Amino acid sequence: MPNPTAEAFKAKGNGFFKTGKYALAIAEYKKATEADSSVPAYWSNMSACYEKLKDWNNAAEAGRGCIKADSKFIKGYYRLAVAQKGLEDYNGCIKTLESGIALDSTNPDLKRIKKEVVELQRQKEVAALCEKVTKYDQSGDIVNAYKTLQLASRQDAGNPAIERLKTQIEPKYERYERQRKAGLSRTELDKEKGDELFKQASFEEAIKWYTKCIDKLGMNDTSTLMIKARSNRAACYKQISNFDGTIEDCTMVLEIEHENVKALVRRAQAFEALERYRSALQDVKQVLLMPYHKVGKPTFDLCNQMQYRLQKNVATLKAMS
Repeated sequence: MPNPTAEAFKAKGNGFFKTGKYALAIAEYKKATEADSSVPAYWSNMSACYEKLKDWNNAAEAGRGCIKADSKFIKGYYRLAVAQKGLEDYNGCIKTLESGIALDSTNPDLKRIKKEVVELQRQKEVAALCEKVTKYDQSGDIVNAYKTLQLASRQDAGNPAIERLKTQIEPKYERYERQRKAGLSRTELDKEKGDELFKQASFEEAIKWYTKCIDKLGMNDTSTLMIKARSNRAACYKQISNFDGTIEDCTMVLEIEHENVKALVRRAQAFEALERYRSALQDVKQVLLMPYHKVGKPTFDLCNQMQYRLQKNVATLKAMS
């Protein structure tokens, strides 16, 4: 049964809301929640008033109160998401929307806001990247300026701000690259050619140039250049499903650098592709035992998923033997 006192406060609040007296409406809705905090509509209406006043912090708090009163009341997620959008808390907003969509996957309001917020988030990220490009350029770090600009361009191709930055950064980077390559040895240039072909997804051609570099260095070479050439050739082999080649090159890298994360992960993936699950599991476990900051979240998550999958495969093999 509705609480008569709370309902009376709500009715009075609704009257104030209709006439645009939002502060007075808030006071009545607050009285309603004090009389009965379990009714989500009181919180929702209060949040709507704060939204009208663009008081996003209080709108968010009322939205949370609405969800707390009834976690299945969809409008609570809408109210909180609108407030988080106003606060530019885009990550929090998307999480709220996803929680609401999980309850009602067809809700048009939640889906619309999520689309808007994803776009706003992308624009914010691109603007931050453009700002980084300018800072790198001002400090003389043209390499990072160029790399960051490339990342921004992938996220928002054709953006006028990005195009303007390109006219500033690209000529500087081209001059830098000409000077850098002028100082490279023939062997280093072979590796560079392999890198260019790799970026173009010409993996078989890239392998030829990496092989030239490796052959010139010699089998006993343990330089950084050798590690990079073998690591990159392993990546090419993986792309064309030459998993034996991937394992061989990764193993050579690991003989020089025992905790090379990329080599361990690539070798584990190649072992798994060849159904050598125990060997793959051993490499994955080694990565997971390393410091988290060294591995990084994406690789750590990937290895966690691989470990779960590989343990199941190993268990299946044991059961069959």
